[in-house]
Amino acid sequence: MPRDRRPHPHPRQPRNPQGSSAGLQANTVTLSGTITAIEPLRHTPAGLPLVRFQLNHGSTQIEAGIKRQVECDVSGVGIGDIATALSKYQTGAAIQVSGFLSKKGRGGTQIILHVMNIA
Repeated sequence: MPRDRRPHPHPRQPRNPQGSSAGLQANTVTLSGTITAIEPLRHTPAGLPLVRFQLNHGSTQIEAGIKRQVECDVSGVGIGDIATALSKYQTGAAIQVSGFLSKKGRGGTQIILHVMNIA
């Protein structure tokens, strides 16, 4: 009996190595808040300065024409000169940072904000 040659209802799509569709590369975040935890400055095995921290954000946003209270805790990391600058901040400090989001670790599902700029 011949095999059924109908196309699969959910064909596999080729995966982009960057994990997104071509042309959709935007990944920029600006967030203000209060530092709730900050680790001491350390160095990676390659010798780069690194600081990890937690940021608590709270604000009022407009969504679908309605005011909404927003609060979240975000993990962040600074590498290089940004790590050196971040290391001068203490718990309780107000800060505004911008950067990009990435997975926390290779197989992880949590996200971390990689800081590229401190305002």
